[in-house]
Amino acid sequence: MASVTPTTNVQYMKDRDRRQGIFLSLPAVVWLGIFFMLPVLIVLAISFLTPTTDGAGGQLPLTLNHYADAFDFWKPRPIYSAVILRSVWISLLTTIICLLLGYPLSFFIATRKSQAFRQFAMFLIIMPFWTNFLVRTYALKTIIAPEGPLASILTTLGGLGILQDGKLNWLNTREAVILGLVYSYLPFMVLPIYAVVEKFDFRFVEAANDLGANDLKTFFRVVVPMTAPGLVAGFILVFIPTIGAFVTPDLLGGTQGLMISNLIQQNIRGSGANYPRGSALSAVLMILVTVGVIIYLRYGSRETAR
Repeated sequence: MASVTPTTNVQYMKDRDRRQGIFLSLPAVVWLGIFFMLPVLIVLAISFLTPTTDGAGGQLPLTLNHYADAFDFWKPRPIYSAVILRSVWISLLTTIICLLLGYPLSFFIATRKSQAFRQFAMFLIIMPFWTNFLVRTYALKTIIAPEGPLASILTTLGGLGILQDGKLNWLNTREAVILGLVYSYLPFMVLPIYAVVEKFDFRFVEAANDLGANDLKTFFRVVVPMTAPGLVAGFILVFIPTIGAFVTPDLLGGTQGLMISNLIQQNIRGSGANYPRGSALSAVLMILVTVGVIIYLRYGSRETAR
């Protein structure tokens, strides 16, 4: 009779755990396959088709013209590539502003000695999520309307050089879109940074100062690298949803704040519907989002390992 060695037992347990893991993950894999991967594959397939007469579908032959339209840099007056670049720029600028606001705010909250104060501050940051995103965007639109509450306050203060003919002309601009995105997504920057800063050991700062490093060098050589996982997570959590934002640019930006999601909507439901072109633009958006995720998986995991 063959003897069972400890190594055999360990290998058997590993194989059993692996089979159990596959079995437990199967429902999630099936769910993602049906409701995520299958629609993505359908969109990719449609993006290579020729639009039908009414534009509400695709037909053979296959073509790459829609991707050529999406990357129309070579044209004298590019349309789609200009909107894509604008979307990346608005999203990147929004993320940087959220970082500049959220990083010191996270430190301010995390370094308070009073636990009640920290809990109350985090409650205030999370509280906007209790209200529907669309309602919050409409509320901001009302506040910055040409004759809205903010315009009334500025009028009382003498205009401060912001008003034009007694009105606040912020709506239907890129700046209004950035303001709305920062207002909506700032908590997504604060929360991951706060989670890292709360566990930060400030004795490292004291050690750096004892070794002769000034405050600026200590910040960039000690504080930033040790809080990098929170920075990377916050950057991705803001950049990815803002680059695909639809409601905020639609309500606050007008034609000046048009982003790629609005362009996709126009090609799917607009008067000049073109499903294959809209699908190609959707594929471009997915590529941009995937690049952001890859950066996070590569850089964020490396920083966490440190």
